[in-house]
Amino acid sequence: MVEIQPPMKQMGYDRASVVFSPEGRMYQVEYARKAVEKATTAVGVTFSNGVVLVAARSLQRLLVPESVEKISKIDEHIGVASCGILADSRVLIDYARIRAQINRMNYSEPIEISTLVKDICDRKQRFTQMGGIRPFGVALLLGGMNDTPHLYETDPSGTLREWKAHAVGRGAKDAKKVLVEEFKDGMSRDKAIELALKALKTGEKKITLRSTEMGIIENGKFSYIDRNALKDVMKKFV
Repeated sequence: MVEIQPPMKQMGYDRASVVFSPEGRMYQVEYARKAVEKATTAVGVTFSNGVVLVAARSLQRLLVPESVEKISKIDEHIGVASCGILADSRVLIDYARIRAQINRMNYSEPIEISTLVKDICDRKQRFTQMGGIRPFGVALLLGGMNDTPHLYETDPSGTLREWKAHAVGRGAKDAKKVLVEEFKDGMSRDKAIELALKALKTGEKKITLRSTEMGIIENGKFSYIDRNALKDVMKKFV
């Protein structure tokens, strides 16, 4: 005779983000991480004077590419690459922009990137311990400059890590192999761009110019890489 388990015993531990399983796991947070693992890849690489951020967009034939924003500007010296549920990303980016502007108004200086990242992670973490809500299903790669270049990762749990180079998303495993093998401290801007694109191409086999977005923080200023400049570099990889 087959024993039927009570529904609560089968599913109770993943019905709310505030419930721990007997193994100490939080299933809603793990599900949010799955949303990141299934999303298109994003890569960040630091170099001597800044940070390169590049991401692949999932596009349909009639979709306007610019309407899918994977690389965003937060402040003059900070940019972000998003991976996961882009609606969640948009909310967090708006929050980060407000925090950056409040810092400028209060202290008349740009916000430290480490301070901003911790603030974002605090917000993410709060959404893992409140009933009636769910964790943010997005990972962010934040690049910025204060005195030196920095690249931070935030995951859906609110965990914070700093990297010299990193990748998130469905192609992260293959992309990180390239980064580990070829990253060098003090790389030039051009070498960092080439490495970021190579890693992205390794993780996302079918990237095109239309589906690729790139931003760069150099000497304390964020800017988008225009389509023509990106086209010249991508000829080596696409």
